[in-house]
Amino acid sequence: MKRIAEQIANGKIYVSDGAWGTILQQKGLQPGECPELWCLTHRNEALDIARSYISAGADLIKTNSFGGTSFKLEFLGLADKVGEINEAAAAISREAAGQDKHVIASMGPTGKMLLMGDVTEDQLKNAFSEQAIALEKGGADAACIETMSDISEACLAILAVKENTNLEIICTFTFEKTANGEYRTMMGVSPAEMARACIKAGAHIIGSNCGNGFEQMPEIIAQIRKAAPDTPIIVNANAGLPVNRNGTTYFPETPEIAVKYVPALIAAGANIIGGCCGTTPDHIKAIAAAIHAIMRQKRIQ
Repeated sequence: MKRIAEQIANGKIYVSDGAWGTILQQKGLQPGECPELWCLTHRNEALDIARSYISAGADLIKTNSFGGTSFKLEFLGLADKVGEINEAAAAISREAAGQDKHVIASMGPTGKMLLMGDVTEDQLKNAFSEQAIALEKGGADAACIETMSDISEACLAILAVKENTNLEIICTFTFEKTANGEYRTMMGVSPAEMARACIKAGAHIIGSNCGNGFEQMPEIIAQIRKAAPDTPIIVNANAGLPVNRNGTTYFPETPEIAVKYVPALIAAGANIIGGCCGTTPDHIKAIAAAIHAIMRQKRIQ
């Protein structure tokens, strides 16, 4: 297959998948249980999630490896299974994707902070390298370094993938709206700052995920596009901002609500649209139908 960024340069708009954690919980994942371990202990359930998103129309499928670094897994006594878990995660999504769809392997933050001095740059880079190597071995096409807030950690992850694999590199940050109306990460990083730093480090695709619903994302994507006119942009929004109802987390944006923002996301500069927390195969099916309709209309014109 051609690389994702190459096909985007030729006018392709991609559909990404939706939430994994949300569906794992629906399948029985318990609080405090390691989601990534399900790649070994509940393989069929993980495979079913990937297949459900393929059936819904996704072109890009993530992996059940978000917390797959040694730093995250060691809390559950699983640091010695980094390679096994990540390789299995990629293999599961590859089986679902076949040879026609792309596997974009999920790599989340480590939970360690350079600023606090509880980890070194070499330790972070080594952890991301170990994960990326295993994901590539399992069959991933790209690394999706996601839900980032710190430029230093994100750039170390990008470099780790770049120096140790041939994976295409995607990097997304999570932004929140401040009291003065600006979008920033919890570390104070703006969309423009993120874009410039990630591109300089070697990311092929950049964007935003989590933290916001589809309604807020066009503004964020427009800011990223202004700072990066030529770089492909991905957006994976939540199904709205979470609401607690009687102890249960509820995401209010239905597929019908989410899909209304697809034209605005494309107009703002998004080249890949999918979902994050709370989104389901039904959300992705609606997004895919909207994107295909827009592409058909462009061809007619």
